[in-house]
Amino acid sequence: MPNTEIEEFAAILVKRVRDEAIRGCDRTLRQDAKGHIAKRWKDLIQEGSPEALVRALIPDIVDATVCQLLRSIDEEVLKLSFTTSNAKTCDLNEEGFSELVGWYAGIPGWRSTYSDERFSDDYADAREFIKEQGWDTGSTRER
Repeated sequence: MPNTEIEEFAAILVKRVRDEAIRGCDRTLRQDAKGHIAKRWKDLIQEGSPEALVRALIPDIVDATVCQLLRSIDEEVLKLSFTTSNAKTCDLNEEGFSELVGWYAGIPGWRSTYSDERFSDDYADAREFIKEQGWDTGSTRER
């Protein structure tokens, strides 16, 4: 049986990451939901293609879960550190500046920079505008 510290971590992980991601996705599915993801899901439901809907849902739900994990770190509900491959340790709460969610999904973000899998780029228009203005702060791989 895990010790009480591991059990505390497990409870926070399940409640603040898993359960919050499910609640967020449930809110996105509501009829009165607004936003890019809600619109995409509604459009795909209307189109009636179960495969297209599921292909869109998978990365959206994974991203919602990753964002909840990062939000829990940003809000210092989870106080975590990371040890790099060269044995340097980074306090994610301190050195993340409560910006991990933004760094993940932003322009450019970790998701667009490092992911080899599909995602819905809800910021494609903004990304183009940023390039046109010459404000591009880094490159992202083409999807």
